[in-house]
Amino acid sequence: MSALLSIDLLTLFPEMVEGFFSASMLGRAVQNGVLELRVHNIRDWATDKHQVTDDRPFGGGAGMLMKPEPIVRAIESLRREESITIYMAPDGEPLSRGVASELATAKHLILLSGHYEGIDQRVRDGWIDREISIGDYVLTNGTLPAAVLVDCVSRFVPGVLGEPMSVEQDSFAGDLLSFPQYTRPADFRGMQVPEVLLNGNHGEIARWRRERQAEKTGRRRPDLLRVS
Repeated sequence: MSALLSIDLLTLFPEMVEGFFSASMLGRAVQNGVLELRVHNIRDWATDKHQVTDDRPFGGGAGMLMKPEPIVRAIESLRREESITIYMAPDGEPLSRGVASELATAKHLILLSGHYEGIDQRVRDGWIDREISIGDYVLTNGTLPAAVLVDCVSRFVPGVLGEPMSVEQDSFAGDLLSFPQYTRPADFRGMQVPEVLLNGNHGEIARWRRERQAEKTGRRRPDLLRVS
């Protein structure tokens, strides 16, 4: 069977994510043919002797900027008719549950990881379909954010999670944070599992969980609560 979602990641540091993509649920999804995950070194598309991928920015400024030529060659060599090319950028649209579930319906994603001071603006203008940020902070490069996006999106692809209902119980499902979870033993060092979770009454359990979600959301993320 063909994979439901194919992802190509462009980076200067493939070794940062190769182990991550081969382990746990992502690794099993790849082995089972549900996902295709490929990591490429942008330097492979540099044509000079030293495989240079960066240069000084016009107008001056701190740091170096990634050159357009290797990036564009890489994107054009990987792009298909159905591809969505995404640049991981701290000034991109925020990654959310909605964004992830939408991207999970795509057939092919190309993820571009920036480095140094970013990439030439002409690449962003001419070859990037979407720009996504994982938060209001800056990392040394975009490889880890790309890995975060892969993990987040993959959870919405059928067959990746062992228990599909897990996605429906996540934080941010229905605009609320997740409810507290407990497992055996029922008594751990004098700390008891709430009695309602032990009585087998599914209606009471659902109500208790909903109340705990509302309490946690109001305390930690009141911005998520909808105004009725």
